[in-house]
Parts: sequence; C-alpha cells; structure tokens
Amino acid sequence: MGQWHKTGCVLCAQNCGLEVFVENNRISKVKGDKDNPRSKGYVCRKGANIAFYQHHSGRLSHPLKKVGSSFERISWDEAVGEISEKLRSIVGTYGPKSFAYMGGGGQGCHFEAAFGVRLLRALGSRYHYSALGQELTGIFWASGRFTGKQYLYAIPDEHRSDMILAIGWNGMQSHQMPRAPLVLREFSKNPDKLLVVIDPRKSETAEIADIHLPVRPGTDALLTRAMIAILLKEDWHDKEYIDRHVSGFAEIEPWFKDFDAEAAVKVCGLDFDQVREVCRLLSTRKWCMHTDLGIYMNRHSTVASYLHLAMAALCGRFCVAGGNVIPGSIMPLGAHTDERDPKTWRTVATGFPALMGVFPPNVMPEEILSDNPERLRAVLCCQSNPLRSFADTTAYEQAFQKLDLLVTCELAMTETAALSHYVLPALSAYESWDATFFAWTFPEIYFQMRRPILEPEGERCELSRIHVKLADALGLIPAIPDSLKNAARGDRLAFGMELMKYAGEEPRALPNMQYVLAKTLGEHLGSANLAALWGMLQVAPKDFRRCAARAGFTPGPTMGEDIFRAVIDHPEGLIIGKADPENNFSSLQTEDGRVNIHIPEMADWVKSIAPESEEKALMPDPNYPLILQAGRHMSMNANTIMRDPAWNEGKRDCTVLVHPADAAGLGIIDGQMVRVSTEAGRVEIEAEITEATRQGQVIIPHGFGMIHDGREHGANVNRLTKNTYRDRFAGTPLHRYVRCRIEAV
Repeated sequence: MGQWHKTGCVLCAQNCGLEVFVENNRISKVKGDKDNPRSKGYVCRKGANIAFYQHHSGRLSHPLKKVGSSFERISWDEAVGEISEKLRSIVGTYGPKSFAYMGGGGQGCHFEAAFGVRLLRALGSRYHYSALGQELTGIFWASGRFTGKQYLYAIPDEHRSDMILAIGWNGMQSHQMPRAPLVLREFSKNPDKLLVVIDPRKSETAEIADIHLPVRPGTDALLTRAMIAILLKEDWHDKEYIDRHVSGFAEIEPWFKDFDAEAAVKVCGLDFDQVREVCRLLSTRKWCMHTDLGIYMNRHSTVASYLHLAMAALCGRFCVAGGNVIPGSIMPLGAHTDERDPKTWRTVATGFPALMGVFPPNVMPEEILSDNPERLRAVLCCQSNPLRSFADTTAYEQAFQKLDLLVTCELAMTETAALSHYVLPALSAYESWDATFFAWTFPEIYFQMRRPILEPEGERCELSRIHVKLADALGLIPAIPDSLKNAARGDRLAFGMELMKYAGEEPRALPNMQYVLAKTLGEHLGSANLAALWGMLQVAPKDFRRCAARAGFTPGPTMGEDIFRAVIDHPEGLIIGKADPENNFSSLQTEDGRVNIHIPEMADWVKSIAPESEEKALMPDPNYPLILQAGRHMSMNANTIMRDPAWNEGKRDCTVLVHPADAAGLGIIDGQMVRVSTEAGRVEIEAEITEATRQGQVIIPHGFGMIHDGREHGANVNRLTKNTYRDRFAGTPLHRYVRCRIEAV
C-alpha cells in the first residue's frame, strides 16, 4: 500500500508545496499541496515531474575513487581517510588559499552550506564559490550600499501594489516569486492594475503585459539612466520621500542633469513618448519592480542594478507598501562582505572580492591555472556541476585537470563528478531532512523543513554528515564528553543547558557548534540538518524573535524549542514569523537609518553610459553578427538537476530560437541542424524558427548537454560562453549578450 506525503519542490527557488504518493519506495504521483501557506496548491510542470529528479539510472550509491581512467568502489572509511590526508597535505604545503569549497547554492538543500563553510574556515580558507556569484552578487552588493547590509535586499510587495515593472524577467516561465504566473495574469486582467515589461523580445510575460518596451539587447543601463533623467527633468521624483528617507540625492543628481534622454532612448530602439509615459506612471502608480537574469547577466550588470534601485528610491518605492520591501528571514541567504574592508579576501590571480560571502565561479579556472604559488589546488564541490552550470566549460575542463584534489559530493555521476578524484554519494532532497532559506514573502516569514519520505539505497549519506566525517578525520571537532551525548537523548531543554556548560569549558566548541550538534543531537534525531535547525532557533537574533512573536509564538526561553516543534509538526510548511508591514524602514542598517543612494564607485561607470559610447559599443561584429541569449527559463529545463531527458520525451526541449527574418537571410529552415559559434567555442543544435525571439537575437536554453546513460542530450550552451566575459565588478557572466554566428550544418 502506498501513502501520500507532504513535501516541497526542489527544482527552483520557489520550492512550492507538493503532495507525493510513495509506493514501493518510489514517487508515483505528484500534486500541488493546497495546505502549503505560500504556494497554496500551485505547481508547475517541473514540480509535477519531480520523480525524474529522484529516480534515474545515474544515481550514485557508493563512494568512488578514480584509479587510472575509471572509478573503483571504496568504503566510506577509505574515502574519508584518503581525502582528509590529501587535503591536510595540500593546505599544509601551500597554505589555506590553495583550498576552495564550491556548494551550498542548490535549489532545495541549503543546510549543507553551514557545514561546508565551517570546514573551509576551519582549514583557514575563505574561498567559497557559489551559484549566487554566478547570478546575484551585483544586485546584492548594490542593495547592501542602499540598506547597510548585502543580505538586506528588497523584493516586490506585489500584493499591495497596483503596477508591476518587470525588467529582464519572464515570470510566466521563471517564476521567481510565489505563484508568479497566477499573480501576473491577475495584474494583466485586472483593469485597476498594470503590468509593464521591459524585455528585448516578446516573452510569455510580455505577451500579457499592458505595456511592453522591447528594448534593444544590452541597453538596459542606458535606458534606465534615460528614465531617471526624464523623471528629474519632469519633476516627477518624490521630493517629500527623498527629503524624509533618502541620503545622497544631491550627489547623484548631476549624473542625470542635461543627459540627452531622447538620444539614449533612440539608441535603445524605443519610442520616446512611450518611455516618457512609463516614467509618468512610475510617478503616479503604487508600483513595485522585479528584475532578473536579463539584467544580472547582461552588459553593465552591476551598474544597471544600481540604477534600477536608484530609480525606485527616487520614485519613493523603497521600503513602502506596494513597493520593494526588505523581507524578514529565519536566516540570511549569505553574509555581508564589504570589499572596502581590508579583511575581505580577494581572489589571488584575478583580484575579485567576496560579495555576499561568495566568489564568482567565472574566475575559478584562472585561479587554478595561475602560476601563483597560492593558486587553487584542491576543490570540494557539493550540489554543483560547474562543467554544465557555469560559464566556459572548456576552461573548467582544463582547470579541473590541473587540480591536485577534486572531490564531488553528488546524487549522480555528473560531468564534474566524472573528472573528480573522489565521488561521494549524497542523499537526495527526499531522502533527508533539509530546507532552503530563500526569502520571497512579505510580511510573513515562511519555512518548510522537508522530511525524508524515501528510504535511501546503498551507502548514500546526508550531505552535511559528509562534511562532519571529513572534519572529524581532520581533527577539527573538539572532544565531546559522554555526558553531552547522553543528554542529547533526553529533554532538549536540559540538553541545551548541558551544551552551554560544555561550550563554556571548551573554547573550540562555539566555532564548531554545528559539528558538535551533529555528533550529539544529530545522532539522536538521525539528521545533522535537523540538529542544526534546532541550534539555529535557540540563538535566533532579536529581530527574528520579534517577528516570531507577531506570528503567535510566545517570547521567552522556550521560543526556539516551540518553533522547532511547530516546524516538525507541519510538514506542509508554516508561517514562523511576520515582519512589521508598516515600518519597513526599521530594517535598514545604514549609519543614518536612511536609504543611501550615492555609491561613489558608480559615478564614472554611470557617466560613461551615454548614447554615443553605447552606439559604438553595440556596433555589429562581422564575424559574429548575431546576439546570443545564453540561457532561457522555460518549463522544460531545471538547471542541471533533471538529468534524465525522459521527462521531456516528445518535446522540442533544446533548440536555438531564430527569428524568421534571420533564418531567411541565413537560408535556414525549421528543424534543421545548425552550428552556433562564439569566441569561446561552438555547438550543433536544432533550429527553431519563431517570432518568440527578436530579429538579430538567438536564444539557447541552459541545462542541457548532460550525459545520461552514456549519451549526451541537447547542446551545452556554456561551450559558447567565455568565463572572462563578465561584469567588471561582480564577475557575473554576461550571458544575455554573447556575440555569435549561425551556419547550416
């Protein structure tokens, strides 16, 4: 007999609630969970196909060691012993900067990051590479200057707004907010609301928009500078809001004064009167803004994010109802790392700083291939497949072959695992306790701790426990008395008292607390992650405790335990806190308590973005006359998590979209195999002739080119992206503007 279980999706950052039917230890049916307080029964095609993530022939079951050109099965003791010895030798010989951890950026299992980062720090390194550094660090950095901390980034408060400004965001496909397609359709159909989209092509979101500005690819920063200039020239900025809540306006106002907005809009390929009308709406409507990879992975990425935040602040839409607001959270998604602080590490060869606590994956190949004596020599890769996920597959292949040690902890034999010296099998999101810390609700703070609903096969191990094993073998965990281990089996409040006593006597306990909890309470609960959650709730900051009290939890010494029990008792997820919806400004951590819009480092960059210079920079390259959008959100891809192509059987899931006019000029017909070439490399792929793209622009989805059952399915778009083609400040790749050419095969 089978049984229904409540859980959550792990294929995108929305983690919608699911109900899955498990029979004979396999997921056989999936539906949206109507009891989930965030997704409320909504589920997309990806979530409905979660069984393909869990059950496929590529799953790993045992630790593997590369011997020659093939892998041999070894025991956990052998694997941990050999890895720890090699890691100790590398760090001891070349110093802590020779070791990097890549992980913690998965879509569904974040607890592992706490253990991985601690292992990194215990060995003296700070080189944490993450998918956040592939996409979001530019917006996090700009937000940090506005709000005081990089993890205090603002999200759209769409429930209290009457207009959404979507910039480079195709929410109908990529989601990026709870129940996004339903929300967008409601805005589109409601006569009292507006949906405005700025996107080069007529995306699925642009198709239902009230206003679509089909901006020329790569000109978003120029357009936004022009829009701010229009707002100031027409006196449409919110002067009362600026006087009360903004610092730095006088310093940045000259950046936009006397700027030729009409010429700029012309370069952007838009109608000036329509752009001016959108600016007027920004001064009169209760609007919020949603930006996405169309900005974060495009020309002038960081400065474009800065300009968008500045525009929202000048219109009085920051930290206000229906605008962009700072959400509460149980745990920040990352750490504040100010690049101006000399203690903030930078990469050895390329000089990029940590932003939001992580480094950009784009620079890792150079850090490995460098001849610097402190170059990277050892990488621990968890929940990450840089050989398909990150820019420049060729550069990564060359770099990883030069490593002294590459260890991959994964569910499957990924392309990265295949190059590794050791491969360690991890439990899946449905075989372990785990959760995410994506904060995308306001004012409620939502949390779901998924429980194991399937029995693991073979010798798979919880990801966090893999880190504990390595830390133990490296001698990083202090001795734990039997009294503390015994206390973990009893009342948790009593255990907490015993833990405090131990921490007071053992100086190594506090910095390694997650390991201590894993080896005590984690052994009793059967999960290092569950023990880490309990510990996190006991020391939750005052701000979160105030939010928890608003959600109905009683303040006092037992609040952490009460929330922990509630989380365990609600597998569908629950609201564990509520931010103050009427005083979002209290979340700011700037020195003056105001929104700081003057970032001196942006001055020259902003001023350099002018009609003449941009027109020159955008001149076509005769060798690569088309613009490739490398990556496309759609219902048929899920990064590299869905490895079995059977979930898309019968669908055209990996094609290059070509506009009919371009196809006619190239002599290409629908369904024909073509060769797409860039500076980085080339791929062969099926052409799909469609007006879903823009003339002069072609699109290839990400998340393909994976090898399953010995066969490669689809084209790996990162063969076409150069890791050195990146944002000058954050290092994020410029995937949305890659020059290319197409030829018939």
